[in-house]
This record gives sequence, structure tokens and C-alpha cells, in this order.
Amino acid sequence: MIFYLILTIVILQRLTEVVIAKRNEKWMFSQGAYEVGASHYPYMVTMHVSFFLFLIVEIVTNNNGISPLFPLFFILFIAVQALRIWCIRSLGSFWNTKILILPDAQVVRKGPYEYMRHPNYAVVCLEILLLPLMFQAYFTAFCFTLLNITMLSVRIPIEEKALRDATNYNRVFQKKISES
Repeated sequence: MIFYLILTIVILQRLTEVVIAKRNEKWMFSQGAYEVGASHYPYMVTMHVSFFLFLIVEIVTNNNGISPLFPLFFILFIAVQALRIWCIRSLGSFWNTKILILPDAQVVRKGPYEYMRHPNYAVVCLEILLLPLMFQAYFTAFCFTLLNITMLSVRIPIEEKALRDATNYNRVFQKKISES
């Protein structure tokens, strides 16, 4: 029962994020943004949808129940959700599931982006690990963690290059590095 409740909340959260992303995409394009990395985006969406399908199948078929470490995993998962919301709110209209670049935009350096370059990707990595672990879905946790790392190894360099080429990204992060 708790699995279905958490799953429903997470899926509703994802659907809300799709609405936010579409709204932000429309605004970004109206400001002159363009998309990069579009060729890998369908694979990323497929990976995320497959994650939920595999999670459901593994939990239903294995019926392992809740992990003995559920309270710890759940608290961490809630903290990760708070970080996700902080990421989305900090980027505002710039947040998206696609890589949209607005030429000459000032890189956002507030919220978690003050401390790391891609906190939202850290959120996704932790979610893909924690959600299955709460319910002892070890196959899903392992396989999709590897798939996600592979996806991010493609996605992050594309995003970094586009940001370096079209925004003040290099100056902002070079300054941050020299300050440390």
C-alpha cells in the first residue's frame, strides 16, 4: 500500500514537472532560446518511463516488502525531493527537462546552483537509487543507476559545451574555481 501511495505521488510530481517544463520551454523559445542534445532526449524519456515500469514489475513480482532501512531511505528521499523543488524554484523559467540555451543569458548562481553545477542531476541519480531501495527492488536500482550514469555521461558534456559557447558559464565557474 505504501509503495502505491509513494509511486502515485512521484508520478503526479513528474507530470507536474512536465507541465512546468512545457510552460518554461514556451517562454524560453519566445526569448530566442534553442535546443541542443535533442537526439538523446527521447532515449532519456524512455529510460525514465522504463524505470517506473521496471520498478512496478520488480516490486509486484518479487513481493519483498519494505526495506528494513525504509525509514532512512524515506527520509533521504524526502530530502532529495526538497532539493528538487529548490532546484526548480532557483532556476525559475530556465528550468527544463530539455537542454534549452538562451544566448547571452546570465547563468543562475543561486540556490543549490551556488554550490554545484548540476544539482538536479544529483537529485535524479539519488531518486533512481533510493526509490527502488525503499522497496528492495535491487535489480531496478542497479540497472537504472548504470543507465542513468550512461545517459548523464552523454547529456552533461553537451549541456556544458552549449552553456560555455552561448552564456557567461565559463566566466562564472572559472571565477568560482579561482575563489576557492
